[in-house]
Amino acid sequence: MRTILFMSLLLFGIVGFSQTRVSGTVVDQNNEPVPGANVVIVGKAIGTVTDFDGNFLLETSEVPPFQLKITSIGFTDATADVTENNQTLSITISETQTFLDEVVISASRTPERIFESPVSVERFGLKEIKSTTAESFYGGLQNLKGVDINTNSLTFQSINTRGFATFANTRFLQLVDGMDNSAPGLNFVLGNLVGMSELEVASVEILPGASSALYGAGAFNGMLFMTSKNPFDYQGISTYFKTGITSQTAAGDNTYYDFGIRAAHAFSDKLAVKANFSYMRGEDWHAVNDVDLLNPGRTRSDPAYDGLNIYGDEVSTVLNFDAAAGLPTGTVGSATVSRTGYAEQDLTDYNAESVKFDGSIYYRPFADDLEIIYNGRVGRGNTIYQGANRYYINNFILQQHKLEIRNDNFFIRGYITSEGSGDSYDMRFAAINVNRAWKSDTQWFTEYAQTFIGAKLGVGTGVLADDATAHAAARAAADTGRLVPGTPEFQSAFNRVISDGDLTTGAKFIDNTKLRHANGNYNFGHLLGDNLDIQVGGSYRQYELNSNGTIFTDIDGPITYDEYGAYTQIQGTVADDRLKYTGSIRYDKNEFFDGFFSPRGSLVYTLGANRNHNIRVSAQQGFRNPTTQDLFIGLNAGRAILVGSAIDNLDRDVRTYDLTPAGQTLTGQQSVTILGRAAYENAFSLNSVLTGNPTVVNTALVQPEEITAFEAGYRAQIGKMAIDISGYYNDYDNFIANTTVVVPLYGEAGDGGLSLLALQNGDSQPYQTYTNAEVPITSYGVTAGVDAKVFGNFDVGVNYTFAEFDFDQAAFPDFRPSFNTPKHKVKASFGNTALFENFGFNLNYRWSDDYFWQNTFADGPIPSFSVLDAQINYEVPSIKSVFKVGGSNILNEEYFTAVGTGLIGAIYYVSWTINP
Repeated sequence: MRTILFMSLLLFGIVGFSQTRVSGTVVDQNNEPVPGANVVIVGKAIGTVTDFDGNFLLETSEVPPFQLKITSIGFTDATADVTENNQTLSITISETQTFLDEVVISASRTPERIFESPVSVERFGLKEIKSTTAESFYGGLQNLKGVDINTNSLTFQSINTRGFATFANTRFLQLVDGMDNSAPGLNFVLGNLVGMSELEVASVEILPGASSALYGAGAFNGMLFMTSKNPFDYQGISTYFKTGITSQTAAGDNTYYDFGIRAAHAFSDKLAVKANFSYMRGEDWHAVNDVDLLNPGRTRSDPAYDGLNIYGDEVSTVLNFDAAAGLPTGTVGSATVSRTGYAEQDLTDYNAESVKFDGSIYYRPFADDLEIIYNGRVGRGNTIYQGANRYYINNFILQQHKLEIRNDNFFIRGYITSEGSGDSYDMRFAAINVNRAWKSDTQWFTEYAQTFIGAKLGVGTGVLADDATAHAAARAAADTGRLVPGTPEFQSAFNRVISDGDLTTGAKFIDNTKLRHANGNYNFGHLLGDNLDIQVGGSYRQYELNSNGTIFTDIDGPITYDEYGAYTQIQGTVADDRLKYTGSIRYDKNEFFDGFFSPRGSLVYTLGANRNHNIRVSAQQGFRNPTTQDLFIGLNAGRAILVGSAIDNLDRDVRTYDLTPAGQTLTGQQSVTILGRAAYENAFSLNSVLTGNPTVVNTALVQPEEITAFEAGYRAQIGKMAIDISGYYNDYDNFIANTTVVVPLYGEAGDGGLSLLALQNGDSQPYQTYTNAEVPITSYGVTAGVDAKVFGNFDVGVNYTFAEFDFDQAAFPDFRPSFNTPKHKVKASFGNTALFENFGFNLNYRWSDDYFWQNTFADGPIPSFSVLDAQINYEVPSIKSVFKVGGSNILNEEYFTAVGTGLIGAIYYVSWTINP
């Protein structure tokens, strides 16, 4: 069917033929060529783009006279008259003074200058991509003010704004040509692992803060809006190649390389196609932290040692040696003992890889701005994700297929996103079940206890061993037969475990979840005059959860549910166009919850005789629906069972536990079956159990999270200097939170008897619940930035970000806010795109204050760090090429942004980019 459609479009497209030929050159005020400038017939969607030397050729069936409009980001617009066939033009466009003149779309869903935007917005365009010091355009986003990037892996960087960040960042929306780029089962974006090639990026816009009024539930903390190049405007074959090394103390120096190619062609003024392919591979950052975070004083010789990046040693028990040997209490004693774990390096190959392909067909049936677009994207990659455990995401696949109809005033699109987990697995359970493959827990602990008792009593030697010696002997005896990494026996057991989706015996997780989404928008502005825009839009989304019971409680088949919404916005200017007002409201409904309205209002007032200052204020309400995992997860994460709080999920999570001998005596049962409901209705708070005063807790089922956000800001263009300052205050209600509870395996929590005995006997199970904070939470902050041109043509910029939050920990001791953001950040840049002919350079510096990281995997302090990136580039116009040499963290001062990840070292690279 697709072949028939393509051939039909092709036949329609070749009906038109060129009658008029126009050529020319576009240069700046210094007579330097402007590559990538758009040259479009006024009133038509017909045009071309300038090549590396600023030259263009336009062939069209349009008959003179007509006008051309010439535009390029960072330059003022220009027009030129075409009066005859075969005309040659020379067109000059002037560079805009500051970045505030650049045009963005995301803030109001309509084109406007950053200077006029009603809310904070950051932009990263072609100029910034060319001069970025990072190894990729995506990594370069961390140099924007107010933007945080937490590095999980070489191929997984998580973007966030305004706090409350985790790697599973469900609070931040990423759109690629209007499609939500989140993995629907994971609920979050895996950076740019399966996103867009940098050759294809036309612009990236970031809106910090709540954007629910226009973009729905996902745009709660902010959003990233990525737009690709249109094949009618950007034609030809482009390519790049990067290579270099990653350098880290733990991993050494390893080769890094990245390749991409883009091809685009317009067959006529009606039909154009494009395709992109990119491939990146490198050695991931090795995680080798062996500190026992729960008990920092413990060393590997401690019988209860549990290392941070050592897995399998989470399996532990209290061994009462006196009871086992029938000795009087206090003779030999008791101890908590853990199994011998495996280092993370033994459980993954650290192969970081990203393979991306996308192809598109653009059809303009009337050779104007009406376009019909098919876009297909397929990405596959390897990365490491840190959630409750560390996961090796191996051969993960994400596909997106979109059909869209649009023009300058409306769009309607529908797309499907599907993910495949490939050969991904949980490294913690890989270690646990490799251990169990060669010796069961029962046998291992029995042998440990027997050897320890014998050593302490001097059996066979007549010498009474001290505790350290006895524990060492006991571990050596219990570890007899242990599978050693690097041996065929270990590899065989390991391969079996990571191919098994049953976490009692394996480690693989299976996820084939799908997301279907349709949305549309119409702008009536073209019917209402120059000073008024009215937009209406709507959205429908369906989730289909399909993990075969390995992540969700979908053992009986896929789980589906729906969300929908609608919105309207009015925007206009009054008072001699000095006052710009925007008002919008959106209604969204998830089938499990009541509907929610998200209003937003803003004012922007322009000051000064030259209209070069403005102030802005905005207020809005936003919301965030619980994620698929908040609702339907049913996962044994090792330290706790994660159980979602959708009403019909509570009885879908069914688990059987073996009781201790004491529990068997008390209940007369060998095992018990516990439903997920018990976590919410029959449990003690973990904090109270740890402090020795077990307190019953009844956990409320999760509800949508709400935010009331206020923002005020000031922008100014003073000569060649731009100033942008903003402050915000957020008030959260029903903040979505996780709490950990302890479920007794017998008795009713609060009965004062049997349930307390269950805790005492070790017949209990920790569960992680999904609920809402019981106390108000607020966050607030300030960003301030200055960008200017100095000493003629040098670009300099500096910005500062302050972020903080408040809540009453004493009133809700089990709440973990996971703010995970430094209070203070400073960033600076210095460069020149034309230091001398064809040569440019750029420097970026970032300083981050220390902060405390909270996550289900591990908590701990993040020390302050400083990072310096740099690049130099040289253009060779004769071969349309740019050569670049650069590096990220060039001083190689290793740092980390989250507890449990590998230290981030340096990346040094050289690149060659060819653009037509």
